[in-house]
Amino acid sequence: MPRLPAPPAELVSFLEGLPDPHILLDDRYRILAANGAYRRQFGASGGIEGGAEGSVVGRTCHAVSHHASVPCDQAGESCPLAQARASGQRERVLHVHHTAQGEEYVQIELTPVAGADGTTGFFVEKMVPLPAAARPVPSTQGLIGRSPAFQKMLGLVARVAPSRAAVLLLGESGTGKELVAHAVHQGSLRARRALVPVDCSSMPETLFESELFGHEKGAFTGAAQARPGLVEAADGGTLFLDEVGDIPLPLQVKLLRLLETGTYRRVGSTELRHADLRVVSATHRDLQHMVAVGRFREDLYYRLSTFPIHLPPLHERQGDIALLARALLERVAPPPRALQLSGAALALLEAQPYPGNVRELRNLLDRTALLCDGDTIGVEHVQQALACGLPPLVSGAEGGAAEPRASAALAGLSRQRRLIDDEALQQALAAHQGSRAALARRLGISERSLYRRLKTLGA
Repeated sequence: MPRLPAPPAELVSFLEGLPDPHILLDDRYRILAANGAYRRQFGASGGIEGGAEGSVVGRTCHAVSHHASVPCDQAGESCPLAQARASGQRERVLHVHHTAQGEEYVQIELTPVAGADGTTGFFVEKMVPLPAAARPVPSTQGLIGRSPAFQKMLGLVARVAPSRAAVLLLGESGTGKELVAHAVHQGSLRARRALVPVDCSSMPETLFESELFGHEKGAFTGAAQARPGLVEAADGGTLFLDEVGDIPLPLQVKLLRLLETGTYRRVGSTELRHADLRVVSATHRDLQHMVAVGRFREDLYYRLSTFPIHLPPLHERQGDIALLARALLERVAPPPRALQLSGAALALLEAQPYPGNVRELRNLLDRTALLCDGDTIGVEHVQQALACGLPPLVSGAEGGAAEPRASAALAGLSRQRRLIDDEALQQALAAHQGSRAALARRLGISERSLYRRLKTLGA
């Protein structure tokens, strides 16, 4: 092996004093130095013996972090060193690294260092593990996945989490928007304060303002005492507005004032209050279309969507079904029971379209676990669960012309993942003869959301 170049002593001393893990590399991917934070956090990971700096110096970064014999870009991943060498600028990527705790997501920030002659001779790599809210391996909680679509989404989360920017999470029902909101919060400087969720679709318009901003005693009938709102509870932390597209139009201007000025008033009060919070919002609706038809304020849309993140549906997350299935089985069938999937059962699970995304997968595994008496779930158990979980639509003999209407409505809503408008929902309801729970599954929405929509329609 060629002799290692001597790293600048001043640079090594500087890196040693930094609180985050850093290593110094040459242009051949070899580690020249590792600071104390790196040795403490990654020193006991696989392949780094004894935790001493000397055990990694001279080894390549891809051998230490990935247990790979070739650089990342030759193994199908993005390589920040190769990118920085080509661009001459700082590069950031999200990687799965081997650590003392197993495989973890790590945000990599690599900066080229120019020598006295102006050429790049060294590279400084900073490594920041993502919070435990996201894992590349099966886990009993949090986000799970390692598909390219999932990693692309997670890379955006890692970039925006430390900032103050408002985040808008876009995706179908069941894609895990609340879990992503938790990941954004845990990766921020506000992680030690509260994350306060607001279910915008469940609050009636008459109570929305009071729940969000609080009220004073006597502000309205039944207000026997003053009460702080959810905004006050989120002060210093993060306010998560779930299904923000359901906020009543008259109240959107008051939310806009909060976002623009950080001020609000309790219902029944003239006192101007201040709130220091970060807003993360989420919706499955097409807000741009709602803006176009006058159902959502354009100025509020731009305030909420400073940094939009699209959550991929489950059918786009190739390879994640196996990881999710193992993790979900631990949740639906906890110890001492230990369930595993046969190869054929997993193949059948991976072949499903999942219009209800991860929520539908969990429901399917819950039914499958109940149908299996042994320790291994076979393909027959999955077939039984699919059969009992998806009752057929009304046949032509019983429902007449209702079946084509229902099929068209459901195909347009669930399979093509369009927004559920009132007319299509009424058609599907008129044609459906089964339970409301079954109708919700076919529409790809939660049962709670279905009941709210039906209540709105007076059905």
